[in-house]
Amino acid sequence: MKKNLYLLFVLLTSAPLYAQDINKIITKEYVDRLIKTLSADDMEGRAAFTPGIDKAASFIEAEFKSMGLSPLTGASGYRQTFFKDSTDNRPLFNVAGMIPGKSKANEIVVFSGHYDHLGIIKAEGTDSIANGSDDDASGTTAMIALAKYYKALNNNERTLIFIAFTAEEIGGFGSKHFSKTLNPDEVVAMFNIEMIGKESKFGKNTAFITGFDKSDFGKILQKNLVGTEFTFHPDPYPKQQLFYRSDNATLAALGVPAHTISTDKIDTDPYYHTVKDEYVTLDSENILATIKGIAKSAISIVKGIDTPVRIPKLVER
Repeated sequence: MKKNLYLLFVLLTSAPLYAQDINKIITKEYVDRLIKTLSADDMEGRAAFTPGIDKAASFIEAEFKSMGLSPLTGASGYRQTFFKDSTDNRPLFNVAGMIPGKSKANEIVVFSGHYDHLGIIKAEGTDSIANGSDDDASGTTAMIALAKYYKALNNNERTLIFIAFTAEEIGGFGSKHFSKTLNPDEVVAMFNIEMIGKESKFGKNTAFITGFDKSDFGKILQKNLVGTEFTFHPDPYPKQQLFYRSDNATLAALGVPAHTISTDKIDTDPYYHTVKDEYVTLDSENILATIKGIAKSAISIVKGIDTPVRIPKLVER
């Protein structure tokens, strides 16, 4: 009888651990499905204001719904609809969902990637679709996969927001709108993910963080990865000014420790902003490893243990 009770106890206590195994939640098959769908030809390059980006938004909405994310507070659905300016009546839309925090619900951690790209561009041969597989279907895929992981983990003390930004390629309008919908002082950290489809210059199981010296965000992530095979590095391309070229920049200017994580060799990438940025050019194992590295590195921020220092504000609200 005692032996049977012990076996029952082991089964009951190990079941949650099994369910939370990152290797069973974020699989290669799952990640490949996301990125292949987002960068397929029928998405037509996901340019702002096109049917292709509307189709991509619907796909992301369905993923959020299937995993049980909540809409943002006060929102009726997953889309944040807005307009580029007062002279343009064409709608733009971010796609966002959240996991409410348990004990620190007013402290927010953002995970993001931009899901728009260039659309139909000048043809190379017979191909005119800029699929944007790396830029930034890879980052959007990571954001969705991280949402699935943290939803399964169910131990976030802080509120987690997962958002796919629109219109990054035409001026960062999606992230600019998002910054106006919340109090930046309540945002503890932002993990913006862009172009993780190829091995970084530091080798396998590595990624770099833009603006590494502007807060201790990177040091916290590195601390959480001690004992694992993955490592983060400072941005090796300072001349490219990548910290100010992605969707982290708006919140960073408001004082948020908002950084972009990437692996792209941006100075030599032959596929950047071309029709050749397709799934076949990507290293799917690199994408998978980077997503898992981010998931593990963020855990102390997600659980409310670590709080990165603020970045000096560049602008006032």
